[in-house]
Amino acid sequence: MSWRYHNPVDVRFGPGSLAELPKLVRGRRVAAVVFPEAASVGVTARLAALLGDALAVVIDRTEPNPDVAGLASLYEAFWAGANPPDVIVAVGGGSAIDTAKALMVGTADHRFASLVALLATGKPFTPHAVKPLIAIPTTAGTGSEVTPWATVWDRAAQRKYSLHLPETWPTAAIIDPELTQSLPAGPTLAAALDALSHALESIWNVNANSVSDTHAIAAASTVLEVLPRLMADLRNPELRERMSLAALQAGLAFSNTKTALAHSISYEMTLRHGLPHGIACSFTLPMVLDRARGALPDRDAVLAQIFGADLAGAPARLATFLEGVGVRTDFAAYGVDAATERRMIADALDGVRGKNFIGAARAAAAHP
Repeated sequence: MSWRYHNPVDVRFGPGSLAELPKLVRGRRVAAVVFPEAASVGVTARLAALLGDALAVVIDRTEPNPDVAGLASLYEAFWAGANPPDVIVAVGGGSAIDTAKALMVGTADHRFASLVALLATGKPFTPHAVKPLIAIPTTAGTGSEVTPWATVWDRAAQRKYSLHLPETWPTAAIIDPELTQSLPAGPTLAAALDALSHALESIWNVNANSVSDTHAIAAASTVLEVLPRLMADLRNPELRERMSLAALQAGLAFSNTKTALAHSISYEMTLRHGLPHGIACSFTLPMVLDRARGALPDRDAVLAQIFGADLAGAPARLATFLEGVGVRTDFAAYGVDAATERRMIADALDGVRGKNFIGAARAAAAHP
């Protein structure tokens, strides 16, 4: 089998690795994009101490699942000046990094509406200007620090846009597990389940390859082992480090495969039912695993390295795992009736991410 794996991000991993940020910045003027609580938990002060006069501006009005309504003013303020900062440093979870990716792509008129219009076409485009991005996650799950993708939501129009260009890869990522140490239980759980979904979605994927499989097996196995222990011992630095590594490995896996059916379903669950992303993309994993097993022998062999030889019983064991950490695995628990569930799955299979699913490929082959 021929395949290609590509990831251009310079990755720095380990406790204390935040100290490497000045080497990566190299004296350039920095716009720091951070989560709203960054100042109160000391993150902003740490950035200021590390960067000194290079820190030109701090953007902390980020919001979960960044929406066009809130992004417009941030974007236009960033690009409107005569001399915007040279590099963006994103510190936070997936939403902060997604916000930074939206800011890094400049339009000719510096208007956010122009960027949204380009995204709405669903086609690649060449940005008028690009600022380099250094991504520093404070959660262990998103993987966005090693992918070129960002999601921009338009709740008023009930739409989502995907930003993914060759220019939107971060130039570097710093994964310092110490930054996740104070993360509360809820965000810890949601982030870890996002990583689990990334890992599994990269396996039951038509774009899977040997390198992505290696990362995915390691990531999924670690999350399944470590997450219950971490939820019982949130301050454990060893478990935090292992979860940060798993999230990174999951990101490296799906950076090349993209996601599949579980994520395709998740977008509507978030947009129309308000379900947080980490839960929305993980509660269907047992159902999707059941549809994936038996589709392709080589995919079964990879899944067996995580779930054991008894793949027939794996969906039930995965459901038990999720229920054990407090996540219901049935649509009805989230207010979705049976008819809507069937429609959502059918629509998701027909979506861009759904078509990456090996079960969708099998269905297409059976009914050309």
